[in-house]
Amino acid sequence: MQPLLGGHAGVSSTHTDTTTAASLSVFVDTRVNPETKSLSASRRDTHARKVYLSGREYLGEQGQPYVSPFIGKVKKRISADPTLGLQSPSSLGLADFIRRATEVALGKKSSAIVENRVLGVQTVGFTGAVRLGAELLRHWYNGHAAWHGPIYLSSPCDESLAGIFRAAGMPDVRQYRYWDAGRRGVCVEKLLEDLERAPERSIVVLSASAHYPTGADLSREHWALITQLMMRRQLFPFMLLPVQGLCCGELERDAWPLQYCQSLGMELLCAQSFSHCFGLYGEHVGHLLCVLKQSSVLLALRSQAEKLIDTLWAQPPVGGARIVATVLSNPAHLAEWQEGVRHMAARCMLVRELLRAKLRLLGTPGCWDHLTQQTGLYCCTGLNVEQVEYLSKRKHIYLLPNGCLNVSAVNSRNLDYITESVNEALSLPLS
Repeated sequence: MQPLLGGHAGVSSTHTDTTTAASLSVFVDTRVNPETKSLSASRRDTHARKVYLSGREYLGEQGQPYVSPFIGKVKKRISADPTLGLQSPSSLGLADFIRRATEVALGKKSSAIVENRVLGVQTVGFTGAVRLGAELLRHWYNGHAAWHGPIYLSSPCDESLAGIFRAAGMPDVRQYRYWDAGRRGVCVEKLLEDLERAPERSIVVLSASAHYPTGADLSREHWALITQLMMRRQLFPFMLLPVQGLCCGELERDAWPLQYCQSLGMELLCAQSFSHCFGLYGEHVGHLLCVLKQSSVLLALRSQAEKLIDTLWAQPPVGGARIVATVLSNPAHLAEWQEGVRHMAARCMLVRELLRAKLRLLGTPGCWDHLTQQTGLYCCTGLNVEQVEYLSKRKHIYLLPNGCLNVSAVNSRNLDYITESVNEALSLPLS
């Protein structure tokens, strides 16, 4: 009877394990990404002085996503025009939007535009632009029907980028060193070392301006060194231009790296977004720019882009793109909008200066000059994981785990509380 009893015991154990497994979700091992975890904790936090500094949107002085009154008027005027709703764009998007988005990135006198060597595609937001670019590279880069990488991303970078390239079928995603935590700035020497070791024809993703999440951008001298290396090593640039105008307040200055690369004759892709500078966060207004070496390949690339778009989103939304095209095509509108962008950029820089001045006044340990050396919406404070955790758990202030934050979320009502809390986090021994 012993074998029979033993057999029953085994069946019972297996049955229990199967039942337990069946009762669990197939997503039981899914991990929460750090940004979502921070947002979730903030939403549960009911403390009166809670401050959320991890968001992506540009926030005005009142702490809400900012849409300029001017853009609001343009949007209302377009909505009231019954003839516009009858226009159905191609899968590539609104032609006028594509033309204006291309010109604002490359400049109207760009040789690539004059020589008809540019393909522009309206996309579903910035993420859509990166994804379409990845798909084009995956299917057609370097004459291969199935190219897998490598792709080089900066360390740190937007965590979604690696996922986008992998989702497009390119699993070989690597990193090059970008941020030096000790110096609190770009480590261009290490960046060049990593790119020097990259296999020829690798794709290198580079931030043209407003590097996320550090806010630390490459200088013109750095770009000269990087482009020389990339041309020598035949590395392909995939550039990111997510918040053009919000770094320096000048469209052309923020797009200078892109224009510099095309002036050297480099072939490249560039993902653009108009969400931040136009306040169109729900409209998903993105654009993919392809600068080619020969105009002879333009038709073929356009046809393949259309084929890929049919599998991704078929047609992009037109509402936000129409607003952007309307503003960029009218000189008076353009001037008024640019003035608003300059005001937004100036406010971000003012916040940086105030943060530095307050921390110095409090005698906060460390040098804080890096705050004003960075630009755009984001900055890397230099706080470590323990200090970030102290701020969230003890002071109800939520940063990204790497100590980076959105400077536009700082305003006159929370500035003192934030700086005093940072000073406390750096001055007290953490257990």
